[in-house]
Amino acid sequence: MHLAYVLILAGCVIGTLPLEFVLRTGVYARWRRLLVAIVPVVVVFGTWDVLAIRARWWHYDPAMITGVTLPGRLPLEELLFFLVIPACSVLTLEAVRARRPHWSIGDESGASA
Repeated sequence: MHLAYVLILAGCVIGTLPLEFVLRTGVYARWRRLLVAIVPVVVVFGTWDVLAIRARWWHYDPAMITGVTLPGRLPLEELLFFLVIPACSVLTLEAVRARRPHWSIGDESGASA
């Protein structure tokens, strides 16, 4: 199935998107902060994948992807993975924070490293 990877990512988005509205996490409203979390993931792991593909250490099953590739032969789905999964993770973290505000996660004011 050529859409398997895309369908999994869509499931992740569909599963976490309600957190933005039901729990009012404000993740998408604070898009600059979200970008700070996502851009390093895209750059580091996108580069890593492109280099691994070029070295023939890594490949993707053509039966599972759409066939749309980006420069470096990076499948579109892999770029989407690097965008979707961190966004879903941040949504989940903010949902936990909304439901359990007393739980410390380390970025609170005055938190020591």
